Amino acid sequence: MVRHLVTIDDLSEAEIEAIFGLTDEILAQTATPDKPYRVHGRLPWAGDFILATLFYEASTRTRFSFESAMFHLGGNVLSSADPKTTSAAKGETIADTIRVLENYADAIVIRHPQEGSVRVAAEYADVPIINAGDGGHEHPTQTLCDLYTLRREKGSLKNLNVLLWGDLKNGRTVHSLVYGLARFGARIIPMPAEGFGLPEHVTRRLLRDYDCVPLAKEEVQDSASDEFPVDVVYVTPDKPHQRSLFSDVKEKGPDVLRARLPHNALSKIDACYVTRLQKERLEGDASASDYPVVDLQFLKDRRYKQSSVMHPLPRVDELGYDLDNDARAVYFKQASYGVPVRMALVAALLNIKPGILGAAAPKKKHFVYTRQTVHCDNLRCVTALESEQRYLSPKYLVIVEDDRLTSRCVYCEHESIPEFVGRTSTKKYEPNRMRWDTVPDDIVLFHDEATAIAAGFQPYKHKVKV
Repeated sequence: MVRHLVTIDDLSEAEIEAIFGLTDEILAQTATPDKPYRVHGRLPWAGDFILATLFYEASTRTRFSFESAMFHLGGNVLSSADPKTTSAAKGETIADTIRVLENYADAIVIRHPQEGSVRVAAEYADVPIINAGDGGHEHPTQTLCDLYTLRREKGSLKNLNVLLWGDLKNGRTVHSLVYGLARFGARIIPMPAEGFGLPEHVTRRLLRDYDCVPLAKEEVQDSASDEFPVDVVYVTPDKPHQRSLFSDVKEKGPDVLRARLPHNALSKIDACYVTRLQKERLEGDASASDYPVVDLQFLKDRRYKQSSVMHPLPRVDELGYDLDNDARAVYFKQASYGVPVRMALVAALLNIKPGILGAAAPKKKHFVYTRQTVHCDNLRCVTALESEQRYLSPKYLVIVEDDRLTSRCVYCEHESIPEFVGRTSTKKYEPNRMRWDTVPDDIVLFHDEATAIAAGFQPYKHKVKV
C-alpha cells in the first residue's frame, strides 16, 4: 500500500520515532565534523528513484531541503517552482496534474495555497505524496524537523514547556506542531499576537482527539510559581492519547491534572517557537500593528534562561538579529536538520529502508459522510475552487460529542456544527442536540431547516407524555 504524508496524523508515534532513528543514522554517516547537523556527501540509497517537487507557492528552505535530501540519497529531482510555468495556469486540475506527474516521478512533494489540496492529490496518486504546506492547514514535514530539533536539544519531548509565539491563527507550522507536541506529552503554552490565537477547530481537536486539556489561568499561575502572562496552557495526561472519545479527562476536566503538575512545573520555558505574521493569509484589511518581538531583552526573564529559541523561518521583524549569536538560538540548526529528516522520510516512503513505516496509515476514528447536504464553510478550502468543483465531491468526518454531531471537512479539516440532523429511515429531521444512537448510513446533516425541507424531510414531533 502506498503511504502519503498529508497531515502529521498520517504517521504513528512509533513511525515518527523510527524516522528520527534513521535521521540519527544518516547524520552519523554523513555529518561534517564541525557542524554535526549538516549533511555532506551522498549515500547510495536512491539511485533508481526520482523525486518531483511541485510548488504553487514561494519556498526557499522546504523546496531546497527536499531537493538536497534527494541528491544526498543518491537520487534525482524534477522541480517546478513557478505555477505560471505549469498547466495550472491554463486551468488544469490538481487531480489531472498528479495523474500525469506520477508517471514521471516515484514521489511528489507539493506546496499549494488551498487548504486540503494535498489530500486531493493523495486521493489520485499511486506514488507517495508529501505535503510541503497547503495554505494555512498543515506543514507536517516542518513539524518533523521541529520535533527532531527539540529531541536533539532537550533529549525528550515529554513534559517540555513549549511557548508558541506570534501568529497562531494562520501559521500552518503551528497547527501541525501542536498536534505533534500533544501526542508526545509536551505542554503547549500559546502566547499569540492580539487577535491571532489558535483557531477554534484546532483547540477543540486538541481536547477531543489528543486529550490535551486546557488549564485555567489560576491553575497556570499556581504551576508557574509566579505571575505568568498567559491565559491557558494545554497539558496531556500521563495516559495513552488514543482512548475512547469520552474519557475521564474530558468528563472531569483540568481537576484531573492539578495534582499531577508540580508547583513550579511552568517556572521555566524549554523552547520558544516564534512565528512571523502570515501577511499573505490575512483577510480584508486585517493587520497587526503591534506584533510582538522576541529579542535579547525579552529573553532576560529568568524563565527563558535555558530556552531553545526556534523559528520555522523566514523571519521578518518578529525575531531580533541580536539573538543570532546567542547560545539559545537554534533556528538555523533547526533549518539544517530539515535535510537529514527529509532524507529519512523520503527513504521511508519509498521503502528504501523497509520497516520504518507500517503497511497502512493510522486509522481515523470517525465515520465518513458523503451526502451533499452540507458544505465546507472555509473559503480557503480546495473544495471552494471552481476548477476543482468540476470533479471533487466534498466529504466529511462526522464526530459524536456532547450529544451533538460535528462535521469535519476531510480535506481542510475545518469543522462546523449542523443545525439539524435527519434520518433516511424516517425522512424526519430534528435539532442537532440529541443523543445519537443511529447507524452512520441513516444520518443526514443539514445546515438549516430550509435545506432539510427541500430534501423532502419533515420535522420530527416528539410525543408529549401526559
